[in-house]
Amino acid sequence: MSAAVTFKVRAGRTAAWLGAALLLTVWAFPVLWGLLTSFKTERDVLAYPPKLLFVPTLDNYREVIFGSSSILPNMWSSMVLSTWSTVLTMLVAVPAAYALARLRYPGKRASGFYVLATQMLPPVGLIIPFYLMLQRIGGLDTYSGLTVLYLTFSLPFAIWLMVSYFEDIPFEMEEAALLDRAGRLRTFWYVILPQVRGGIAVTTIFVFLNAWNEFLFAVVLGGNNVRPVTVAMFNFISVEQTQWARLAAGAMLAMAPVILIGLAAQRHIVKGLTVGAVKGGGRR
Repeated sequence: MSAAVTFKVRAGRTAAWLGAALLLTVWAFPVLWGLLTSFKTERDVLAYPPKLLFVPTLDNYREVIFGSSSILPNMWSSMVLSTWSTVLTMLVAVPAAYALARLRYPGKRASGFYVLATQMLPPVGLIIPFYLMLQRIGGLDTYSGLTVLYLTFSLPFAIWLMVSYFEDIPFEMEEAALLDRAGRLRTFWYVILPQVRGGIAVTTIFVFLNAWNEFLFAVVLGGNNVRPVTVAMFNFISVEQTQWARLAAGAMLAMAPVILIGLAAQRHIVKGLTVGAVKGGGRR
């Protein structure tokens, strides 16, 4: 390889690395700045020009964990809502996606279009009908009411995401099991589901994260009993003052479960997202 070609290859790799580093910096800067802010005093936060060298303090974390502005009850509310909505969503989405991808039945096209249409509806347009409905049945500011409403945006997303994984499975595997008299249910449980474990893991994680980050329904339909952590961030914002340091500390704590889940499930996420690229498309 000539020196000119070697120089071009190295220059291309260097440019790619620099571009990736730039994109990573742009993405990570708000998170790192929020982390630094969470260790500052209010005086240091409001200093101009901004201070990069300061004496760190844990008072903000003590306040948002043990103080009068503790967000631990709110994180518990978010955990309950996210867990139950994820469980119910996956229990419905997996068989529904299997039916859309593998079965032939009357109204299949219409049901698929209905699922897609519900996913495309803007949530802000559903707030008033949902509020009036929950008010009539006593579901405002309850875990059951908000959990059911979370299904309205998580279920269509989960179904359409799972459909792509089911469609990647060759039909011959299912037909062979049916010819051996395994039955539709046994075939689904022992043949199909093991092939889409990566997709189920990815969908479960995304549904949980979407529920954890949900704000619009929670702020309107929740209250004092059910107040997720995304809504609790408003405790540090008022007309007179915004407590930026405590707000940053609360945001770091609210992001901690999401980051831990992402790190723990990183292998499953990568495997699930690439499963469609390594498997041949099944016969449609």
